Amino acid sequence: MMPITIALPSTDHEIGPRGPGAIYQNVDGRFEVLALITDPREAAKLLRRDSARWAVIVRDTLRPDGQPFAVGSVWTDSDYLIRPAKTAATAFAPAA
Repeated sequence: MMPITIALPSTDHEIGPRGPGAIYQNVDGRFEVLALITDPREAAKLLRRDSARWAVIVRDTLRPDGQPFAVGSVWTDSDYLIRPAKTAATAFAPAA
């Protein structure tokens, strides 16, 4: 009997446009992405889940006392981007 191979979605597909600096919203709140963790060992520690491949550190911008926390939920159709992630060019643009 042949083993069945199941292809996992790519990490980029699961994370979506949630790079550092991005702001996105869903039914749970509006979140600013503070960091993207792609080291599976570090993500597993943050999420307390051995199967984690990545984690996103976010802060809910709708809560004045919003504290950073880690999420591992995949990007879905119910999430929408409010502000794109900062690119290296925008993050380090010289002041005029």
